[in-house]
Amino acid sequence: MTTATMPATDRVPISDERLRGLRRFNAIMGVLHLVQGVFMIAVSNATTYPIFTNFLGAQFVDGALRLTPDPQLFYELPFGPAVASFLLISAVAHGYLATFGFERYARDLRRGMNPVRFYEYALSSSVMIVLIGMLTGIWDLGAIILIFALNGTMNLFGIMMELHNYYTKKVDWTAFIYGSVAGIVPWIVIFWYFYGAVNSGDQGPPGFVYVIIPTLFVFFNIFAVNMVLQYKKVGPWRDYVYGERVYIILSLAAKSLLCWMIWTGTLAPV
Repeated sequence: MTTATMPATDRVPISDERLRGLRRFNAIMGVLHLVQGVFMIAVSNATTYPIFTNFLGAQFVDGALRLTPDPQLFYELPFGPAVASFLLISAVAHGYLATFGFERYARDLRRGMNPVRFYEYALSSSVMIVLIGMLTGIWDLGAIILIFALNGTMNLFGIMMELHNYYTKKVDWTAFIYGSVAGIVPWIVIFWYFYGAVNSGDQGPPGFVYVIIPTLFVFFNIFAVNMVLQYKKVGPWRDYVYGERVYIILSLAAKSLLCWMIWTGTLAPV
């Protein structure tokens, strides 16, 4: 049981010099994301992945009228711009933090939180996991929406984790646990579909997918490890700003790895 208390305005002492360094760091990261996103749009081929609906339709089966799934093509998703989108979302977020959002960023960091980070992840990482799922054959519109929403919810729990613990003396892990439950479900579905594709008896998924899935699964979980180390105050993570920098580096690394692996595997011009 945690004890609520009204905290001091600033829980994390951060000098103005360090904040200026973080501002430059965000600006640099924004440019790196932007350059890669523009590149993905400019040089990717016209590869698309289908998205289907499976609404029930009336059909005659064995002489009787029955309701059965009626797969219909909903949209052909251009994969190059889709990959670029999660890079550009990050570029916008970093640009905001480095410019007109900097004062709010500094204020939040001194309180031991950064909600903008998790709002950005709720969008960008949700696009990422949807695209990973599509590489394994998750092409149903309903499943795509649910995967996006669950992953987004996981990140919104990250905001609640930081906000809740701003008002407590002892760390409360409730939001972290619930967020982990929401976040693991899309990966269970992805691994299930990947296993089914590998064992289907056909050609199976392309080779680069075998690398993407375990690599990005590890990266997604390292974000959670970073949060645990922050709240456990392990080693350099006793400094909240250190954990903030790790989040930023992890974000760039995960997005860059995914975009280049997909580009090399399926988007590079032949």
